[in-house]
This record gives sequence, C-alpha cells and structure tokens, in this order.
Amino acid sequence: MVKLQNLSIKLDKFELKSINLNIEQGEIFAILGPTGSGKSTLLESIAGFYIPDNGKIFINGRDISFLPPEERNLGFVYQDYSLFPHLTVYKNIEFGLKIKQLFKGERSKKINELTDFLGITHLLDRYPNSLSGGEQQRAALARALVINPKLLLMDEPFSSLDSNTKEKMYDVLQTIHKKFNCTIIFVTHDISEAKRLANRVGIICNGSLKVVHQADKLTEAMIY
Repeated sequence: MVKLQNLSIKLDKFELKSINLNIEQGEIFAILGPTGSGKSTLLESIAGFYIPDNGKIFINGRDISFLPPEERNLGFVYQDYSLFPHLTVYKNIEFGLKIKQLFKGERSKKINELTDFLGITHLLDRYPNSLSGGEQQRAALARALVINPKLLLMDEPFSSLDSNTKEKMYDVLQTIHKKFNCTIIFVTHDISEAKRLANRVGIICNGSLKVVHQADKLTEAMIY
C-alpha cells in the first residue's frame, strides 16, 4: 500500500535519513519514537507536506513523491485536530467534498451517514471551540473519512484525551478500520498504545528508521 524508498528530507537542522519502509494494504502501522525523533515529519512527508530531497514515495505502486496532498487520496488527522474554528462541524466535514465538487445533495447524504456512524449528528451546527476533546476528534475523523480515503494518517491522535475517552476512541478507530477497510498509519510515543492498536511498529530515532517489529512482541528495550 505504502512504500518509502530511500526517502530523505532536510528541514533546517533536522533530516529524515534514507527511510525504507513497506506498509501492507489494510494494515494498522504505528510510528513510535521519542519527542523530536522525526515521527510527525515522516507522517507529513507521506501526506505530501514536504517534497523529498532524495528517494521516492509510492501509494499502491504509484509514485506520488511530487503530488500535492489533495491528489494523494488520503485522510489526515492532526494532533490538535486543526478544525476550522470559524466553521460549524458540518462545514468542516463538508470542506473536502466541496473541493471534490460533489453536488450538495450527495455531500449532505455522505455527511449524515458518516456522522450517524460516529455518533456526532447532534454536533453538526456546533463550532469547534464548544466541543470536548473527544468530540473534536470525532469531527476531525469525519472530515478525514468523508472523502473515502484508502489511507488514513493520524498524528498522535490520542495524546490529549483523558483515559476514559482514549479507551472509547481506541474502539472507534478499530471500528473505522473494519468499516472502511483502509490502511492506517499513526504516530505515537506511547508503547502501550502502539501494542494495543497496531499490527506492526516502526521505531524512529534521530531521523532514522531503526527497526520494524510486530506490535505484540514489542518491549521497552527495543525502543531505547
């Protein structure tokens, strides 16, 4: 599904160094590492926020290294959710569909079906600053999923949630994975979260991908 081939990107004083990685169709893959290791930069590179200095990025065998994010058919959920504060939840979710120029009736149908599935239909007229963390995350997920991406990228999506909300969102993510049959790549610094959700885990440090492990066999010693 996703192939990184000798991917290198220089950003000021930081550099991703010759990343080679294959992620399978339908896999949940975690990128794990300490703060400043390059986890988010790697995820954002797959999303198209940075252009490689060297190497290539493939999605489903297609070289997308120089394609803009909107042409990569992926959804992205930011750590702080990054909902547009001046738009209602409905308008936030609708944003990607308007870019794709779907008719209004089709947009409305897709939004209502998805928000019903995520349990946030009652929030559609609300603004982001009036929502709880869990509600914001569901709204951000809806915005990412409404375009039916085959690849969902999530940057530390659970880090700001309390433990009870986090457990609920773990279940939501696994349900999304089954319902949408999408490949999911998420960034985390939490080994228990990686083991709970992922099939495999890539450990990154100082801009280099050190090793890839099966999630259920991961230990603290493997990270440090």
